[in-house]
Amino acid sequence: MAGLSRVWFVVLVASLAAAECARAEPPAVPPLPLEKVVLFTSGVGYFQHAGTVRDAARVEMQFKAENVNDLLKSLVVQDLDGGAAPVVTYASRDPVTKTLETFAVNLTDNPSLADLVGRLRGQSIEIDAATPATGAIVGVEKRSLDAGEGKTVEKAFLTILAKDGLRTLALDSITRLRLVDPRLQAELEKALAVLALAHDNGTKAVALEFTGKGERGVRLAYVQETPMWKTSYRLVIDPAGGDDKPKAMLQGWAIVENTTDADWKEVRMSLVSGRPISFVMDLYEPLYVPRPLVRPELYASLMPQVYGQGLEGRARLFAANGGRADASRRKMAEQEMAADKRGGAAGGDGLGDAAAAAPAAMREAAGGEDRAFFSGIANQTAMAQGGALGELFRYEIDQPVTLERQRSAMLPIVGEKVGAEKVSIYDDRVLAKHPLAGVRLVNSTKLNLMQGPVTVYEAGGYAGDARIEDMAPGSERLLSYAVDLDVEVAPRVEGRPEEIVNVRLVKGTLVASRKLARAKFFEIKNSGQAPVKVLVEHPLDGGWTLVTPAKADEKTRDRYRFAVTAEPGRAVTLEVAEELPVTESHAITNLDDNAIIFYSKAKTTSPAVAEALAEVVRRKRDIERIVREKTDREREIATIGEEQNRIRENMGRLERQSDLYTRYVQKFTEQEGRIETLRGEIAARVASEQEARKAIDDYLLGLDVK
Repeated sequence: MAGLSRVWFVVLVASLAAAECARAEPPAVPPLPLEKVVLFTSGVGYFQHAGTVRDAARVEMQFKAENVNDLLKSLVVQDLDGGAAPVVTYASRDPVTKTLETFAVNLTDNPSLADLVGRLRGQSIEIDAATPATGAIVGVEKRSLDAGEGKTVEKAFLTILAKDGLRTLALDSITRLRLVDPRLQAELEKALAVLALAHDNGTKAVALEFTGKGERGVRLAYVQETPMWKTSYRLVIDPAGGDDKPKAMLQGWAIVENTTDADWKEVRMSLVSGRPISFVMDLYEPLYVPRPLVRPELYASLMPQVYGQGLEGRARLFAANGGRADASRRKMAEQEMAADKRGGAAGGDGLGDAAAAAPAAMREAAGGEDRAFFSGIANQTAMAQGGALGELFRYEIDQPVTLERQRSAMLPIVGEKVGAEKVSIYDDRVLAKHPLAGVRLVNSTKLNLMQGPVTVYEAGGYAGDARIEDMAPGSERLLSYAVDLDVEVAPRVEGRPEEIVNVRLVKGTLVASRKLARAKFFEIKNSGQAPVKVLVEHPLDGGWTLVTPAKADEKTRDRYRFAVTAEPGRAVTLEVAEELPVTESHAITNLDDNAIIFYSKAKTTSPAVAEALAEVVRRKRDIERIVREKTDREREIATIGEEQNRIRENMGRLERQSDLYTRYVQKFTEQEGRIETLRGEIAARVASEQEARKAIDDYLLGLDVK
């Protein structure tokens, strides 16, 4: 039976091939040749195919499945000589089970021949067997037959209704089975074709069906993901170069990779540096919006209701609500009529003249947009010939490029003399002891140099490697490629005291301007045979002002650069001094006397400020004296209180007629008088303190002294 299933499926596949050949489709033509490739550093590539077709033609192109999303997003097709816009078809990526469910013959669950024939009940078939027959399928049944030695075997039997009655045949005795209904046969063939395509997920066929008359030129273009192209450079330094001529030869190579499944033969190639925005959107995967399942409401049967008659109440109800109800119904009718008019006039939900005119208007607008778009492509190509392309820069490869699939190539893009000056670059955060041998490169070409590695050759041999960032024409960059062992640098930091630059008084606040200072010395010694120009790099910290030297030779976003010429055998010292102004504000009342005296005696403090600060100190000391006097009297009262407690304790043990008791009473009376006097003095000093504090506050608020 398994052998029969294989034969039967082979017959179906052959029928499918014959049916495909018999279809009335435009003649297939070879894929359009690739004529142009533009690679971007953003990881995408632009591919343009061009060729000719005659009359109605079908062009099939093969693409990797992972590139179909980019194709659907970016594909541009053009029939150049008056043909109609082509139709583009491609194999759906809908899950194969969902697709198979749409056919009249369901192959979703991989049915056996018996199951498949059972699903075709009622259909007419032709059978080749020992006795050929034609009839409608009645059903398939399975029987257990005796196989001898007490064993049984299960066989499937097909029953059909033929002209001469019912006939039953064992399925394994049938050599061919054909469906009589051509529609059902076509459905089965399509289902098998879907299964065949499901086994090949690596590539997808995209068909373009052109319609028109005569021989015409056609073109298609698209963008898809590609490896970003890279650059590498060789810099050959010419030691004989003078100050008035270039001193180096720069050679640049572009590294490109053909990761497609097709060879590039004699294609025009452009390389674009820049970062156009590009993204991937899933347009290939069919999307299904989940819909809610709404079930009809089911109500239990209700008993019939009997209502009593109430004429008077009914009349009042109409009188009360009838007017509003009629008005409401009229308003709803008017709204419906207005909606109908809007729908007929402006499209809305109706299908009036506007709806009929819409397709023509849309076609005209789309045609205008397409013409503008293709015109823009032509203009863009013309602009690219000059190099600049908006925010991008394009390298045009002069010669056609041939590159086999899955191969890479190096293409020359730069080969010119450039300006170059030999220097040594020192930064103690990179290397503390020696500077790096380098070169100041001037992009004297008319090309944008894209970032990449640079191999430096000097004195007829390899000197080291460097790296450059993007360079516009006319710009300069420093390259370092080796350690300069002939030059040694010893950095040294020197601490310097801070200074008070200015002191002023503003409404009770002392504002002091300070100046922080620091210095760093670089002792440079050249042990070589020729003078060396050393560029010393120093951090550029925000707020710090350069004092020595007065100006840096160069200034970058975060570095100062100082040029020092180191003669052979001689040491030279570079001093870099900086200052940082700092402003401090203090409430004078919060400063102690020593701090106030410190600021008043500073060299930069003016006499007026010093005099005002001296007055503040005097007033503060007056307040301190008053507070001290008040504290002394409070302390004396506390001492008297302790003495009185002792006297009271002793008096409690004495007789009132004793002399000691009498003396205690006299002393107690004197102490009470003293306490009363002290309390009066304390009150007076509290008032004096308040008056003095108010006076000093008023004095401070009135100060504005520089």
